[in-house]
Amino acid sequence: MEIDQRDQSASRIIQSESIIKEEAVESSDDEMETNDTLTEQPTFQKLTAQAARGGKAEYRRIRCPAHRYTPLRENWEQLLTPLVECLKLQVRFNTRTRCVEIKTSQHTLDASSLQKGADFISAFMLGFEPQDAVALLRLDDLFIESFKVTDVKLLRGDHLSRAIGRVAGQDGKTRFAIENATRTRIVIADSRIHLLGSYGNIRMARNAVCDLILGAPPGKVYNNMRNVAKRMNERH
Repeated sequence: MEIDQRDQSASRIIQSESIIKEEAVESSDDEMETNDTLTEQPTFQKLTAQAARGGKAEYRRIRCPAHRYTPLRENWEQLLTPLVECLKLQVRFNTRTRCVEIKTSQHTLDASSLQKGADFISAFMLGFEPQDAVALLRLDDLFIESFKVTDVKLLRGDHLSRAIGRVAGQDGKTRFAIENATRTRIVIADSRIHLLGSYGNIRMARNAVCDLILGAPPGKVYNNMRNVAKRMNERH
């Protein structure tokens, strides 16, 4: 019995000569195109944020409200570190105008660093903690939405106070429940409510807050938040 002595390293795909010639021509054309693109494409050094504007520096000025002056002084080092070390920005506090002034320098690499730094400081001025506001520097899909209680329902006097109390809850329990269920951060400053999180999470938290303002019982909102948290845990 004779055994076919074939080369074991040869391909087992057999093609006609016409197909082989076509593929050879196409591969040679691709090689020529790649060689042309390699020779034609120049390489440029990345411009800094200041050089991109013709050497001019950009400024941002964020006003500090009176009730945030003391927290700003106590957390100044925590706010300064990410702005200077990560974003390479120049920061100072103008005591005369009571504004935080941010400026780009020759070391600032990203053109969007100035706006990110301004959003970070603005979030702190709204009442968010530095460790929560710094997420705006790390993630691009986070937003802050602000509205007043009277935008949802026209309330005055004790009715407005009770609506704010329903949103906060006893010792802040309702607010914490909404935050944990929707993975957001909520700040209640007088009649203003600020929400920090992704777009979808802010929408769920806003719906819960609006239900409480409109007079929904907290128990019903708790059940809804429990269902929301369960769905989010299953999704992730």
